[in-house]
Amino acid sequence: MTNDQRAPADRPRSWPYAAAAYVFAVAMVGTTLPTPLYGLYQEEIGFSSLMVTVIFAVYAAGVIAVLMMAGGVSDVLGRRPVLLAGLGCAAVSALCFLFEGGLPLLFAGRVLSGFSAGLFTGTATVAVMELAPRHRRGRASFAATAANMLGLGCGPLLAGLLAEYAPWPLRLPYLVHLGLVAVATCLTLVLPETVRHAGPRPALRPRRPSVPAETRSVFVPAALAAFAGFAMFGLFTSVAPSFMAQTLGVHNLAVSGLIVFLTFAASTVGQASLGGVPAERALPLGCFVLVAGLAAIGGSLLATSLALLVAGAVVAGVGQGLLFRAGLSAVSARAPADRRGETTSAFFVVAYLGISLPVVGVGALSLALGLRDAGLVFSACAMVLAGSIGVWLLRAVPRRPRTGA
Repeated sequence: MTNDQRAPADRPRSWPYAAAAYVFAVAMVGTTLPTPLYGLYQEEIGFSSLMVTVIFAVYAAGVIAVLMMAGGVSDVLGRRPVLLAGLGCAAVSALCFLFEGGLPLLFAGRVLSGFSAGLFTGTATVAVMELAPRHRRGRASFAATAANMLGLGCGPLLAGLLAEYAPWPLRLPYLVHLGLVAVATCLTLVLPETVRHAGPRPALRPRRPSVPAETRSVFVPAALAAFAGFAMFGLFTSVAPSFMAQTLGVHNLAVSGLIVFLTFAASTVGQASLGGVPAERALPLGCFVLVAGLAAIGGSLLATSLALLVAGAVVAGVGQGLLFRAGLSAVSARAPADRRGETTSAFFVVAYLGISLPVVGVGALSLALGLRDAGLVFSACAMVLAGSIGVWLLRAVPRRPRTGA
């Protein structure tokens, strides 16, 4: 018996559910807006590809710091206050980029963007699922992860289109995002709160995300698979536009943003195709599909083929979507209700370690080997990691007993 009681999610109206998904997507858009713009910042300020990955890693560090220190805060304060705080960080981050005049504000904007993502990833995922009406409850986890992935994908697409075909390429994307954040804030203010406390509210204190004992058997394989999938995303949201420009001769920012968007859109397709496949089977399947996509990405660098890069991005995205939704659904379903936000945040801590650490390695390798060869090394290492996890997960799948004749 717990002290927390969740407000019923089976409301007759579904607008809070849709509104929460929109708010989630808007927050994620801001985290990837700079992706196709890094080349412009390099020309304006003057820094290396390693610095691009460091700027990206600062964002991931902000995410992890918030998840580690405040992963379960929404279980105490409620979902809505945490979402509002995340939107506030997103707005201030956009202002940093608007008034950017060098590396200090770039770093500040990325750290604040990381704070926003850290506040949103666990909290908004749970909020979308809790606000789902009864007839949509079975699809709620997909709605949450789709809002996350499509938001991440729309950031580079929006920034690439505006930077290529509209004025003020380093300002207009953030002005547009500020408008989206304003709408999201208004919606969040009227969202129903899903956290209720039967007695006095527990004391608010920093509490690192942890995994309840009854969830660990599901959490470990799901989190390792997420690490591998997010490592691929880290490559595409940090240095992929530089790869395309320097190795493949793609200098159109809209095209760069579109290819990154396709990766995240394919992830959403992968999540939707999960259907009734059990998580213990979807996780290794996703790992093997991810390996195939990474092989195509590596091949595109060897053959300098844009078509092969697009194919690899789509296939790898589908694999990531399969393993991501399966893992998140399994972890959320096994976690106790009063620790769901905390457990989900722990899942995202592992995922964001995957999106940051390997990418910094790529940046460092690029100084010695060049971006092309660094990308090949990354692809090979990621293939080994994802393939090994897939084999381990496949061997762990319980076999159905044979029935006698």
